[in-house]
Amino acid sequence: MKKLLSAAVAAAFVIPSVAAAQETTSDGSRAFGIDPYVGVLGGYEGFESAPGGGIPVSQPGNRLKGGLVEGVVGVNVPLNSFFVGVEGNAAKGFTGDIDWEYGVHGRVGARAGETGLIYVKAGYRWVNFDRYGNDSRDYGRISYGIGGEFGPSAIGLDGLVKKEGIRIRAEIATTGDFETVRPMLGVIGHF
Repeated sequence: MKKLLSAAVAAAFVIPSVAAAQETTSDGSRAFGIDPYVGVLGGYEGFESAPGGGIPVSQPGNRLKGGLVEGVVGVNVPLNSFFVGVEGNAAKGFTGDIDWEYGVHGRVGARAGETGLIYVKAGYRWVNFDRYGNDSRDYGRISYGIGGEFGPSAIGLDGLVKKEGIRIRAEIATTGDFETVRPMLGVIGHF
């Protein structure tokens, strides 16, 4: 499984080498084309008291949960007004029960305005919990979610952020049969 994540990260850098000459929009953000990106997001994940996937059952009132800082790397490929892509992620828990998370997802979506994207994603994510000790196993589950990315002018930040290729991302994801809630917000740099 780790080989799959490594392959996705490598593809994000090898495939889009032709993306150097991209068109820009009126706010300085890049328009659409073959689109490699990296990003940093922050958020939270909370698991049900019986999350499934082999994860031990939590006691009532003592659910598995925690704050996350996540790095993502990926590439989008345009198909007229739509796009497909692949993304790898790694997250570190900074509060609560989550130690590490990592995964790989496919994305499909549509353009929204000059610099925006609306997408759905599906893939696989592994999680390791601090609560179960240093040598605990990683628990894997199917993961899916929805989200959007918007250039600075689309959300009223064109006076604050003039950097080409910057988008704000908001997404919410879950695992298994809606066994987690995972809202994330961050900054994506497209190049």
